[in-house]
Amino acid sequence: MPVGLVIAGLWILFIASWIALAAWSSKTEKRASLGTELRYRIVLILGGLIFLVPAHGYHGPLRLWLVSRAEAWICVGLIVLGFAFSAWARIHLGPLWSGTITRKADHRIIDTGPYAMVRHPIYTGILLAIFATAAAKGTVLGLIGALLITIGIWMKARAEENWLREELGAETYDAYRRKVSMLIPFGPKAV
Repeated sequence: MPVGLVIAGLWILFIASWIALAAWSSKTEKRASLGTELRYRIVLILGGLIFLVPAHGYHGPLRLWLVSRAEAWICVGLIVLGFAFSAWARIHLGPLWSGTITRKADHRIIDTGPYAMVRHPIYTGILLAIFATAAAKGTVLGLIGALLITIGIWMKARAEENWLREELGAETYDAYRRKVSMLIPFGPKAV
């Protein structure tokens, strides 16, 4: 089976499972403003559109490298690892998950499981899958798209943290920030 089809299939499966899991969520008590959501969503959409430009069979000036079949399968393994980490985080978070910045009923800080390694493990897993896909693509547009998606995810994570700090209490959330890194497992903590 062509590796490109496997990668596309993994992304389709991931997106479909995420849509199905969206039903498992507590009642929303409060939402962030549209302006807060719009800023990071524009960056994510732009990055996603650039990232989606196909690379298969392209050999022009925007091609940075070609990967061997073995390297492509390593990328597939990293994509699976990223999706598995995101799924573990999503399941561990349970009904507190939301695709938008919200406060759910009984909202609290989750600091166990993957949330003991990074404050945003869903994003960490998605970013691993994004960069593994970009590596398999080997194009300038793949890398630019991955970079814009990373910026959009970072913007959303920062907005979520500001929101949670206000909603759950600065002292409580800051203690979690000092203990756990934002996106890189066991990386630098907030000061």
